[in-house]
This record gives sequence, C-alpha cells and structure tokens, in this order.
Amino acid sequence: MKYKFNYKSLSFEKEVVTLKKRLGKLILYLLTGISFAVLTIFIHSKIFISPKEKQLLRELEETEMQIDIINKRVDLLSNVLQGMEYKDDNLYRVLLEAEPIQNRNITIENLLLDNSHSKNYSKTLKELSRKVDILTARSQVQLESYKQLWELSEKKEDIYASIPAISLVKNPKIVSGFGMRYHPIYKILRRHTGVDIIGRRGMPIYATADGVVSRDNAGSGYGINVVINHGYGYQTVYAHLLKTAVKPGKRVKRGEVIGYMGSTGLSVATHLHYEVIKNGQKVNPVHYFFADLTPEEYEQILKEASEINQALS
Repeated sequence: MKYKFNYKSLSFEKEVVTLKKRLGKLILYLLTGISFAVLTIFIHSKIFISPKEKQLLRELEETEMQIDIINKRVDLLSNVLQGMEYKDDNLYRVLLEAEPIQNRNITIENLLLDNSHSKNYSKTLKELSRKVDILTARSQVQLESYKQLWELSEKKEDIYASIPAISLVKNPKIVSGFGMRYHPIYKILRRHTGVDIIGRRGMPIYATADGVVSRDNAGSGYGINVVINHGYGYQTVYAHLLKTAVKPGKRVKRGEVIGYMGSTGLSVATHLHYEVIKNGQKVNPVHYFFADLTPEEYEQILKEASEINQALS
C-alpha cells in the first residue's frame, strides 16, 4: 500500500494504482531493459571482436596484400612485354625484312572483347582482371609474331641467298648511276632505273643471287637480256648482253655465269645495264654491292654512281 501527500488538503491519501499505470510502468521497464541490452551489445561489438571476425579480418588483409603483389608482378610483366614488342617491331622484323605488325592495338582490343570475365567482380578485382586480360591478349599477339619470325629465321639462309649481294663483274666500273641521267640517244634528262657498268666485250656476267631465270623479257630497248626471279620480292635485270648462258626456267646460284657483256638494244657502247627490283619497285642497285667489296671499293662505287652524267643505254 502506498500513500502520497495531497498539498491541497495537507494530508496523506492512499494511492490507487490502476491497471493502466501498471502496464505503462511495465512497458517502460521493458523498453529500458531492451535499450540497455542493445546498447551493451553494440558497445561490445565495437570494442570486442569475435574470433571468427578476427580470422575474416586477417584473411581480408592477406587478400589485399596478395592483390597488391599480383598487381606489381603484372606491371613488371607488362614492362618486359613492352620491351619485347619494341624489339620485335624495330629489330627482329627489320633484320628479317618482315612487315611490322599492323593494328597491334586493334587486335588486342578484339581479344579483350572475347576474354572479358570480370562483370561481377569488385572494383579492385575488375582493375586487376583488366590488366591480366590485356597482358594475356598482348602475349597472344606476341606469340603469333614470334611464330612468324621463327618460320622466317628457318628460311634465313634461303632469304640471304636470294638477296642480290655481289657485283656482277670483276672490278666493276660504274659510268652511270641510278636516278636522273642524260639519255645517250634521245639527249634528254630522264630517269635511269639501273646502273651502267663498262667492261670488255664478252666479259662474263654473274648472277648476284640465287633464283630462277624468268620467261619474261625486260623489253626490246634492253637488247638481249636476262631477268632472274629470286623470290622474297626480289628480281634482277641484266641487259644489253652479247649472248646469254642460261635458258628460261633454269635455277641459278649466286656467282653463276648467266651471260656475256655486249651492246645490244638501245646502247651506244659495250656495257651492262643492271637493275634491282624490290616488291615491284626499281631500287638503286649500288645498295646491293656489299658482299664482295672492301669498304673503300664500295665507297668508290657510291661516288661513281652519284655523278650526273650521260647513260650508255
């Protein structure tokens, strides 16, 4: 039984506790208890970590460290591959006279579209996955390139044997070089597509590289002539011959006699007109006189070939 003081009557009166008040107090006690329990659990969870949570945190830290290590390795491999790509385009393909890889980046992008599997990854893993995909695509392109270069290197001896590389006669004397020269008959300045080498009538003329004697003729103005297909885009023309020593279809070796110096066709003196054709374009033959000449002899030939004078054919 509880009493409370009534200030109006200045006396103690018996307090009547209704059911509603009792329920209200009970609910207040329950809410206070629940709030305290929740607060206690929250504080405990922030201050104290369970063994399972500790294990998960350790695993997360280890995963982040592993991702960082893999990122660094991927970057290192990317730099190594970049060096390989540079040597591929600027060294190996130059030495083997192979065309550089066209649209390397476009090929890589196409491979990336086929190999993308990172749609559901986190941002960090997406970035790493993208790096790995790029590295994989670049490696695939480089592998195909090395396969091609390996096939070319196996043919290296055949390639080198097919490149014009020796002088056509002993002790060659060039009297008219490649470029603009005065025509001996028409007396006009016109493009001279080869070099004119003088010598005695009947002097042996040698094939400058391995090849097959063509059935095609260089033209009526060239007189008696021999055209040799060497393969790999190379052809050579030997014009104004006295006579030939080979027939069409014959396979010849570098240094083999293929004809004799003369003055047939549009010619004003005994000489040999020699041309080198690379991929359908006539190029300066003096750049192919390097296998059997000393540096001094080659320098002298370059000097003779650079003079603007009258051609002999």
